Amino acid sequence: MKRHDFARNLVLPDGMLKELERPRTGWRLAMYSLSGRLLLLTILFVMLSVALIYFPSVARYHHQLLQDRINSAQLVILPFTEAPGQQLSANLRKQLLDRAGVEAVILRGGGQHELFLVGPQPPDIQAEYDGGETDLIEQIEDVIGAMFAAPRRTISITAQTGIGQGASIVVVANEEPIRAALFVFSTRVLALSIFVSALTSLLVFVSLYLILVRPMQRITAAMINFRNNPEDPARILTPSTRRDEIGTAERELSTLQHELYGFLQQKTRLATLGLAVAKIQHDLRNILSSAQIASDRLVASHDPVVRRVAPRLVAALDRAINLATNTLRYGRAEERKPQRMRLLLGPLMDEVASSALPEEGEIALEKRIPQELEIDADSEQLFRVLLNLLSNARQALEAMPADGKSKKGILVEAWRKFDTVVIEIADNGPGIPANVRERLFLPFSGTTRSGGSGLGLAISRELIQAHGGELALVASSAAGTRFKLTVPDRKGV
Repeated sequence: MKRHDFARNLVLPDGMLKELERPRTGWRLAMYSLSGRLLLLTILFVMLSVALIYFPSVARYHHQLLQDRINSAQLVILPFTEAPGQQLSANLRKQLLDRAGVEAVILRGGGQHELFLVGPQPPDIQAEYDGGETDLIEQIEDVIGAMFAAPRRTISITAQTGIGQGASIVVVANEEPIRAALFVFSTRVLALSIFVSALTSLLVFVSLYLILVRPMQRITAAMINFRNNPEDPARILTPSTRRDEIGTAERELSTLQHELYGFLQQKTRLATLGLAVAKIQHDLRNILSSAQIASDRLVASHDPVVRRVAPRLVAALDRAINLATNTLRYGRAEERKPQRMRLLLGPLMDEVASSALPEEGEIALEKRIPQELEIDADSEQLFRVLLNLLSNARQALEAMPADGKSKKGILVEAWRKFDTVVIEIADNGPGIPANVRERLFLPFSGTTRSGGSGLGLAISRELIQAHGGELALVASSAAGTRFKLTVPDRKGV
C-alpha cells in the first residue's frame, strides 16, 4: 500500500468518499448534497408557512362574510318587526330581502318563530353555519367545506340577535356570491403569502448557503484534495478566521492535515534511515569484528590499567556488534521480544555507569539502589535504556557552564513497589526546553543537542513498553531533570 493510499483511509472512510464523489445531477443533487437537501427543506418550510398564513386568513374572511349576511339581514327585517312595517307590501319585502342577498330570515324567541321569505316557499337548506363567535379550527373547517362544496348551494347562518324578542336569527342564502368573494380573496392572500414566503425562504437559503454550505464544500474539497496527495504541503487547508463551529472544524482539519503530513515525513525519514543502516551494516560489522580481535589481545597485556579497562572495551564492542547485526531494528520494523530474567539491578547499573561516565570527571554519580533489589527484565535492553538516560544527563551537564557554586551531579534511585521496580534518574542540569517536552519521545524530534538524532528516548520508551512498563519525564526545570521508568514483574513467574 502506498503512503498516500494509507492517508486516504485515515482522512476519510471509503463510504464517505463515495458519497462525496457521487454525480451531482438531477435528484441525486437534492438527495446527496447539503445544498440540495437544504433547498428541499426550505421549500417544505415555505409550503408550511404558506399554509399557516393562508388558511387562517381565508377562514376569518369567510366567517366575516357570514356575519355580513347576518348584519344585512337584520337591517332589512328591522322595519318589518315594527307596527308600521306590517303595512309594507309583499313585493317591497321581497325586493329588500333580495337586495340583502338572502332568501329567507327566521327570528326565534319567546317560543315563537317569525319567517320572512323572498319566494312563496322556504328553500331546501344544504349546509348550516354558525355566524356567532367560533374558534379558528371551526372556521377553517367551514371555509374548506365552502370551497370544495357543490356550486349554488343553499345555506343557513345562525347567530344571536337583539331585534324585538328574538334570541336568535337564521338567515337562508345562496352560497355562490360568498364563494365567489372567497375565491377572489383567497387568490390574493395566496399570492401575497407565496411572495412573502418565497422572499423569506430565498433570504434564508442564501444566508445558510453562504454561512454553512459553501464553507462545508470548501472543507470537503480540501479533504479530497489532500487525500489525493497527502505529501504535498500546499494541499493543507488554510483555516479562516471564523470563531464559530465552522471555523473550529477548519482549524481542526488543518491541524490534522499538518500532523498527518509530519507523520508521513517521519515515516519517510525512518525508511531512509533503515535503508542507510542496511547498506553500512555489513562493513560496520567487519570493522567492529577487527576491533574485537584487537581488544582480545589487550586482555593478555600485563599493564594493570589496560587489564582494568580491557573488559569494558570488549563488552562495549560485543554490544556494538550485536546492534550492528540486528541492523537497528527500530529503523526496520520492531525490536526483538525481551528475553527476561531476574537479575540484580545494582551490578547492572555499575556497568552502565562505567560506560556512560568517565572515571575521573567533574560529574558526580550518586546511586541509591538496595543491594538485594532484583528486576525482571532483559539485561541487554535495560542496559541500553539506562545507558541512554545516563548519557543524556551527562551531555546536558557537560553543556552547562560551571559556576563553581554547585557541583554537577546525577542521582539514580531505585526501589520496589509491590510487583514493580521503579527507577528514577535525575540531574541538576539546565532542564529541557518547554517546546521540546511535548515531542520528547517522538523520533527525530525530541533532541536539543547538536548532532543528536532524536532516536534515543524513542527507542528507550519502546523497549520499556515492551516490558509492560513506562518511561516518562517527571519534571524538568532550571533546577534539573528527572526521568522515571517502571518495570513490572512477569505474571506467574
